[in-house]
Amino acid sequence: MDQSIYSKKNLNRKYKLIKKINLTKDPIWELLRKVTIPASVGSLFQTFYNLVDTWFAGKISAEAIGAIAKSFPIYFTIIAVGVGIGAATNSMIGNSLGEKKERVASMYIAQSLIFALAISVLVTLFGLNASNFLLGVMGSDAAGIALTREYLDIIFYGTFIVMIQISLNGALNAQGDTRSYRNVLIFSFFLNIFLNPLFIWGYGIVPAFGIAGLAIATVISQSIGTVYLAYKVNQCKIREYLKLKCFIPKFEYLNPLTKQSVPVMFSMLFIGVGIFNILYFIGQFGDLATAGYGAALRVEQVFLLPVIGLNTAVLSIGGQNFGAKEYDRIRELYTKALLFGSSFMAMTGLILFFGAEFFVSQFTDNQEAIIHGTIYLKVAALISPVYPVFFITTAVFQAVKKPLYSLYLSIIRLTAFPFLSLWYVINIRGGDYNDIFYTIMATNWFIGVVVLIFIGYFLNNVFKQNKSLFTY
Repeated sequence: MDQSIYSKKNLNRKYKLIKKINLTKDPIWELLRKVTIPASVGSLFQTFYNLVDTWFAGKISAEAIGAIAKSFPIYFTIIAVGVGIGAATNSMIGNSLGEKKERVASMYIAQSLIFALAISVLVTLFGLNASNFLLGVMGSDAAGIALTREYLDIIFYGTFIVMIQISLNGALNAQGDTRSYRNVLIFSFFLNIFLNPLFIWGYGIVPAFGIAGLAIATVISQSIGTVYLAYKVNQCKIREYLKLKCFIPKFEYLNPLTKQSVPVMFSMLFIGVGIFNILYFIGQFGDLATAGYGAALRVEQVFLLPVIGLNTAVLSIGGQNFGAKEYDRIRELYTKALLFGSSFMAMTGLILFFGAEFFVSQFTDNQEAIIHGTIYLKVAALISPVYPVFFITTAVFQAVKKPLYSLYLSIIRLTAFPFLSLWYVINIRGGDYNDIFYTIMATNWFIGVVVLIFIGYFLNNVFKQNKSLFTY
């Protein structure tokens, strides 16, 4: 009897971190704080990581900066696919935990890893075989393509590490743990500062790899982070059900993972299409207009980080509550996340609006580019309060296992509606540079209002209820 008590105490001690958060019982405000803040901090350090890479690329050569810049649209394929895997894993495990099906949840951990490995092979083959063509389309000459491939090939060879890491993080997020990935991103940021110069210029027995050193440093950082996340998953409560036989591919698990992840992958890819769409029209006003917009976009992305964290929180909390059939908590989650997100973005919008010129000038000293960037950033400040509507709604679509609606929203908001509107304003009405962003502002607010009207009907249909969105 004494031995059983001792074992029980050990078990409770092992799982004490997981028990601190109960996604189906704890107050929504408390959960939003506990889950959102670590995710936002992690995203912040991910952004810093990318800025460090850009800075070191500039120390190599101007051509290296161009190579890194042109690699991003291709590298974005890895990001898009990874986000889909992470969202699907989070949703399916969260739903299973909400339904009190811990064994099923553990199966999804194993099957998600198998799914991630299979997808990584396809992404790697795509990257290695399509890069020359895509770089050529972007205007790279033979020397530019060769330089970019030095970096990009190593990144694609390491795709499987990224996908495994994101799969493991999805499993942790589903249990309310966003701290572990935050720790990985903070550690990777500082490690990257050390590894980049080591592999770029070499030291001692380490040879100089040039631009390829940036990619080697990234792969090493990701590998260490993946080992840490694997350790954290191994410590979680549902690990006790995870057996070797769980890693045998099973269609009944891989099928829902595929259905849940593919729409999210394409939703992310449409973000890239949307950026290309805007750049197409901005490009008509010259390279300095594009440069100014690019600098302003970096600033805006930093201010959007808390909303990205909110998206992770809503998906994690909503997934478990949907599985537990706690539908009123999902309504409460949506409205409180929206209130927090929009209020926060309204406040940051003031900072963006009045500090626009200062922020853009930190990335370029060209006055014309600064003027163009400032114009966009001031309009972006007016759009910012509606951004949480899209992030939070997308997370709810995924949490209630309706990811196709995320894809529909991305197509409408990021491509079809903006392209048609901009085409009319610029080519038919003869609009100027400023009108591009006023049009984007108008389309975002219009779609945002439509989404808020639609989500009430959507939730009633999914939950088989007849309630107002803002009462629970």
